[in-house]
Amino acid sequence: MNMKRTLIAVSAIAAAALALTGCSAGSGASGGSKTVTFLSWDTEQTMKPVFTEFEKENPGYTVKASYAPPVPQYIQKLQTLLGSGTAPDVFIITAENKAQIMSGGFAKDLSSESWISNISPTAKATYTQNGKVYGAATASWGGGILINKDLLAKVGYTGAPKTWQDFLDLGKKLKAAGITPFYEAGDGIPVSLAALVGLENQSLGGTMDQQIWAGKTTFQKTWTDAISTWNQLFTQGVEPRTVAGLTGDQVTQQFEQGKVAMIGTGSWALGSIQQAAPSLKLQYLAVPGADGQAYWCGAVSPGYAINAKAKDPEAAEKFVQFLQSKQGVEVYQKQTQSITTTKDFTPTLDPSLSDMSDAVRAGKFYLPAVNWPTHSDQMSTEATALLQQTISGSITPEQFAKGLDAKLDSVK
Repeated sequence: MNMKRTLIAVSAIAAAALALTGCSAGSGASGGSKTVTFLSWDTEQTMKPVFTEFEKENPGYTVKASYAPPVPQYIQKLQTLLGSGTAPDVFIITAENKAQIMSGGFAKDLSSESWISNISPTAKATYTQNGKVYGAATASWGGGILINKDLLAKVGYTGAPKTWQDFLDLGKKLKAAGITPFYEAGDGIPVSLAALVGLENQSLGGTMDQQIWAGKTTFQKTWTDAISTWNQLFTQGVEPRTVAGLTGDQVTQQFEQGKVAMIGTGSWALGSIQQAAPSLKLQYLAVPGADGQAYWCGAVSPGYAINAKAKDPEAAEKFVQFLQSKQGVEVYQKQTQSITTTKDFTPTLDPSLSDMSDAVRAGKFYLPAVNWPTHSDQMSTEATALLQQTISGSITPEQFAKGLDAKLDSVK
């Protein structure tokens, strides 16, 4: 899924809890039908081979699936189904709706399942509340700087920039050679900025956002340096200010057409880029920090949740167990080329992801909206507005950070 989708806000699903009285479509059912209902946000083309393999491995069981695209359409449909008591046995839990799903009692606690240890620690932590695991996520995605190696070769590129200044210098060489250096979309926190902020989070032991929400520090103290570093892309002419009006799809199209040498994007974009421009020689690079460290943007992918009032809980449990099994993950990974993170299966990935995959599988990545403890929808909307003002040059990096502090104060 792309960055914009990840940052899209949705209204709280908690309202559905009010509509969900003691009765559900599944309450009181005896189960045993061996039919598991599933709401997927992957397409039918992607999931059909997974269902086929599940039914092959579990004779007599069938999957009855329905589909909704990510992110807002999916969550709206799930909210409606939960509110009416007609939600499927298994559904997707995401960063955007996890708080409402877990707090609202909509998902079964998976902590005691024998297979839960196969889920990576980072994935479990993402969908854990009060020590209980409510989602089985089998993959993560990473984001970094995707380069067109042929264009970079024209200015003598031989290896990844080791520092942020090296990255800026590379961009200036490209510009001097008449090549557009770098693009990122302006419709959400970009990959490069998220990674730079991630370095700050790493220096604080991964607790930066928790400390901000607890009032122990502020966005101004923790984000200003990262925003200032990132803003050099514009003040030094490496990236045009016009990207404020570009979407992720528009940035990708420019890259596919060979009109820009480097873009900030996620691993999820690789398949479509290769399909559109199979001759491009690609490589993902980590975002270098000012002091020589490098980091990745990224997040745990959505997880599979079992409806707390599933019509056939036995079939639901068997299905989710299969989805995280070696066989299930292998089939899914073949369909999606995802960076899967379960312990008993190591994916074979495109060489362009070689620098990224180890870090992603180890959980060494950061994305603000996923890490923000509460109000991620409202904070993301404000962050995008402040971002675009910073790109245009109408506010300073410090004003960006102060704006986030002001927004947090207003919503808490």
